[in-house]
Formats: sequence, structure tokens, C-alpha cells
Amino acid sequence: MLQRIVPVLLLFVLGDIYFYQAVVTLTASPLIHNLYWFIDILVLVSILSIVFLRKVVDIQHYVTGIITALLLVILPKVFSFPLLLLEDFTRIFRGFPSRSILLSEIVVGLAVLMFLLIVFGLTKGRHFYQVRKETLYFSDLPKAFDGFTITQLSDIHAGSLTNKKAVQRGIDLANAQQSDLLLFTGDMVNYTATEVDPWIKSLSLLKAPFGKFSILGNHDYGDYSRWDNTLQKEANLKRLKEAHAEMDFTLLLNDSVTLTHKGERISLIGVENWGKGGFHQYGDLNKATANVDKSMFKILMSHDPSHWDEVAVDHPQHMHLTLSGHTHGMQFGIELFGFKWSPIQYFYKQWAGLYERTGKYLYVNRGFGFHGLKGRVGVWPEITVLTLKTKA
Repeated sequence: MLQRIVPVLLLFVLGDIYFYQAVVTLTASPLIHNLYWFIDILVLVSILSIVFLRKVVDIQHYVTGIITALLLVILPKVFSFPLLLLEDFTRIFRGFPSRSILLSEIVVGLAVLMFLLIVFGLTKGRHFYQVRKETLYFSDLPKAFDGFTITQLSDIHAGSLTNKKAVQRGIDLANAQQSDLLLFTGDMVNYTATEVDPWIKSLSLLKAPFGKFSILGNHDYGDYSRWDNTLQKEANLKRLKEAHAEMDFTLLLNDSVTLTHKGERISLIGVENWGKGGFHQYGDLNKATANVDKSMFKILMSHDPSHWDEVAVDHPQHMHLTLSGHTHGMQFGIELFGFKWSPIQYFYKQWAGLYERTGKYLYVNRGFGFHGLKGRVGVWPEITVLTLKTKA
């Protein structure tokens, strides 16, 4: 972990120093120079204060505030580093003349644009729902399911949601896809089952002719809350399972169902959460597929994409398509013109979008809601639509 964090911190520091050089090139005002370092020191002190205040404040909200400050104050400056570093290489051969005013203006302009993008992400980005569509071809897909469509939602995190009108827009957009099947791949709540209660009526409006199916994510078990006893924790999980039923979701807990269309069948499999790196491994794919014919076409719902990488892709039962979520794309990144980057990729090999290995597909949904960071920057909330086609 430290090996991954140190380069990121170093990049932040270098970006900060280089951006200051651009500011100095454009203005000699001591007031602006002092204000620049005052803000930087304030952010640094705030970060260090987490260590001392963690027992007297709500640490989760405090950390969220610090992350927000880092995004707004530090990150826009990072983009100055490669441009000004490149200029330094040319200045070496020119006797280190003064920095280009034009380049400094470009650097500051880019930082302002990045700042505005982050502000948008922290205010409107959390509900900037995007429909992402993929068409997948399989040689052994039953012909009756040729053209079958699936809408996937994931990571609703109801405890973070507050704007009912905005959330309803996302629900309406999901219904507008008119998919045959609707699947939810875990993390309905942040901490406790009661978080979903205000949203049951809204989420009940989600419709699909072949039904709505769901699984649990790592947040759904109550593992991140303090309970007086195990009975309380068990009651919380029981209530969440009841809430799924009240929203007309069929919850699959290491189990499977058969979907029949025009006399042909496919298998839908759902496992409980299975993760690596300290996450619980409640999922049991062997149990979930115990009654599934090996010859059937299979769709697997598994919240954490590391389960596909570690277990599902090499499982004796051929998992044609696995649907996951969990990563949120870290709610921060760049996705433009086919280029895709987020810090989460240094922790998860498969973190957003479509992946394929040996003819088996994984789709990682970027999440419908948000958690931790109160917004999304560059990695927008997602409604996935997958179309299954029979390969000729």
C-alpha cells in the first residue's frame, strides 16, 4: 500500500511546486504568493489533523472533507507538472531563461478548467447518469435469447442519497431502456438496512418483464457498523433482505434461477459478496451452481470483480457473463475518446466496463450512487444495458 501511495504524494508535491512557478511567472504580488502557500499549508494541516481528531469527530465525514479539499486545491495543479517539466528540458539548453508567460497562462487556464470540472462533479456529477451499452456475441447462446437485453444497476448506496427528484431521473432513465431483465449487483446501503427505507417506493418503480434480481455487496452485511450484539447485526441483515422483497427484487444468495423464453433456458446465478484484500468471502460459487446443468448458458452476478479474476473465470462451470460493481471507478478519473484512467486501477485489474478472457466476459458497472466522496468527477453514475446476441 505504501509503495502505491508514495508516488501519488510525490506527484502532488511536484505538481504543487511547479504550479507555483507558473503563478510567480504571471504575478509578482506578495499577497497572492502568501495566499497560495497559506491555502496549501491549511490543507496539509487538515490532513495531518485526522490522526489527532479521529476519536472526537465523525471520521468518515472528516475524511470526505479532506478528500474534497485535495481534489479542489491540489489536483488541478498536478496537470501543470508535465508541461512545465517539458519546458525545463528545453530551458536547460537555453541557459535557463525566464519561463514562458504563454505556457504559464495555459497551465493556469487548465487548472481553472479542472477546478470547474471538480466543482461540477461535487455538485451535479453525483446524478449525471450515463447509459452505457454493449452488445455481446456468444456461439452457444440459445436462439430464443438472441437480442435479449439486460439493464444492470449497482452500488445504489441509499444512505448517501438525498435528492429524490434527481434519483427519480435515474430510475426513469433505467426504465426507459425497456430491457427484458433488470439486475442489481449489490451495495444497496452504506451501513444499515434502514437507509433504504425512504427509497423503497422509488426503487419499486423499476420494471422488467423477466423480473428483477439482486445480490448483496460488502456494505450490505452491516460489517462496517458497531452492534451491541450479533442478534442486532442479524436483524439488520434480515431487514435488508425484506426490503429487497418489498422492492420486488428476488435476492439470490449463493443460488440460481432458470429463465425460460420460447421453450429455451439460461441460468442466472447470484453469489454473496466475495472479495480479496481483507474483504469477507461469503460467496460460494460451488454452492450457487450445484443444481446448474454444465451445458446451460450462464450469467453470474458477483459484486466484487476480483471474484471473477480469482475464482469465476477459471471455475469448472463456464460463466459466460459475469456482472459486478463495487469499485465505483473510485468516483474519479478520466474517460475520454476511448482513454480510461482512474487511481482505482492500481488496486483492481478490472474496475470499469467490459473485460474478456478465454471467451468469458465481465462487465463492471461504475455504480448508480456514491459513497465517501460526495460526488463524481469524470467517472459518472452508470446505467448499463447489455444486449446478448447469437454469434453466427
